[in-house]
Amino acid sequence: MSRDRDPRTLRRPARSALIAASLTALSLTASGCVVVHGEREVLPSTTRAEAAEALREFTAAYNEADEAYDSSLDADRTTGALADIDAARLKAGKVNSPDGNPNHTPLELTDAKFTIPKKAGWPRWFLADAAGNKGGSARWLLVFTRSSLDDPFQVAYLTLVAPAAVPKFRQDADGRAESVPVRAEDLAAAPGELSRTYATYLKSGGKAFADGPHTSQWRALREKNSKRPGMVTQYIDEPLAGGDYTPLGLRTADGGALVFFATRHYEKQTAHAGTSVPTPNKAVQALTEGEIKQTLTMEFVSNEVALDPRGPGKVTILGRIQGLTAAQGS
Repeated sequence: MSRDRDPRTLRRPARSALIAASLTALSLTASGCVVVHGEREVLPSTTRAEAAEALREFTAAYNEADEAYDSSLDADRTTGALADIDAARLKAGKVNSPDGNPNHTPLELTDAKFTIPKKAGWPRWFLADAAGNKGGSARWLLVFTRSSLDDPFQVAYLTLVAPAAVPKFRQDADGRAESVPVRAEDLAAAPGELSRTYATYLKSGGKAFADGPHTSQWRALREKNSKRPGMVTQYIDEPLAGGDYTPLGLRTADGGALVFFATRHYEKQTAHAGTSVPTPNKAVQALTEGEIKQTLTMEFVSNEVALDPRGPGKVTILGRIQGLTAAQGS
């Protein structure tokens, strides 16, 4: 039987010793006992009960924000790539429907499974894998993270993945998962380098990633759309890592890793002389600064989930959600 132990409970016995040691990582007491710094203890990121409550709170806030088209209603429940995508979506919705979302249907997440890693230091995080009433049969993968015990859990990454594609995770005797360091050297690509590697691949191709809709097929579609009658489209891809965008990985049962990471993308449409860029949809217009005449530059944030195999091999992008975050016309 797994044992859910609250990290706050585990930290209390060391508190007085930590203060006396002035936050020293290890301190020997007069009796020769070793006191471990709380931030360096390997602890479960949370309990399953707390994880379930975090999922409920996120879903409630997400639905309130979606119904009102008001990003302030779920701002404390999102961070990183999802916060960028969600806030821009709600902003555009508010511009076009000031009274709220006329098509609002509450999101329902059921059959939730929680994968909670043990780790030292912050941030601490966990994965929720749930069925949703939107997105067909796909599983909703939500990565919750927080930077201190005083912070609420926030969703940094949200992707939809086919049920059969969700891997099994390595777990200890207590049912706790294993987080993967960003600099892990036993994988095809270090998690901390995946964002840069993906951006480079989208520009130049290569052998780092397996073929699929988010790799070879996306590159082919871009190539097809780069030159159309009366217009040229240019693409720029940038890594997005560190801080709230830090990649997070879980060790899979086969020794590889499931890694969540983010990237930023720009798409610039330029009309030929004497013509103009076609009028974009209302959502794009709502996020556009300047007047769209001969050029339109759109900025997107994307969050991906990938299977990163152990040893040499190709990384497989399992899912990707991308959202427009800003645009500039000229």
